[in-house]
Amino acid sequence: MPVRRFTPDGMLRPTPYAHVAVGTGTRHVHVSGQIARTADGAPVAPGDLAGQVAQALRNTATGLAGAGATFDDVLRLTFYVTDWAPEKIEAFMAGVERVAGEIGLPRPMPPASLIGVDHLFEPDVLVEVEATALTG
Repeated sequence: MPVRRFTPDGMLRPTPYAHVAVGTGTRHVHVSGQIARTADGAPVAPGDLAGQVAQALRNTATGLAGAGATFDDVLRLTFYVTDWAPEKIEAFMAGVERVAGEIGLPRPMPPASLIGVDHLFEPDVLVEVEATALTG
C-alpha cells in the first residue's frame, strides 16, 4: 500500500483522523475543492452542514476514482467551513459518518485540517473539501 497512516506516541488522542501519513507511491493525485453540488451544478442540502459534508466527500470520491485512486491512497484532506464555530463539529462529523462506509473513507480519516473561512465562492456553500493522494 502506498500510504501508511498513524498517530505517533505523544500526539493528541483520540482524534477522528491520523496525525501522520507516509506515502511511498510515485503518482500524485490532487482533487480540487469539492462542494455539495451534483454534476449538473444543482445544490445539495442547502443550509445543512452535515448534508453538504456528505455530498462534498462523495464528489471527492468521484474525483479520486476518476484518477484511479481511492480514499486508501489519500495522504491529506483539507476542509474549509464557512462561519466555523466549535459547536458545529457535531454536524460536521455527522456528515462524515453518514457517508464514510459508502465511499470507503477510512476511520480514522487520513490526516486532515478543518479551516474556518468567512465565505466560499457561492453564498449557499458551507463546506469545501480538497484531497491529496499518492498511488503507484
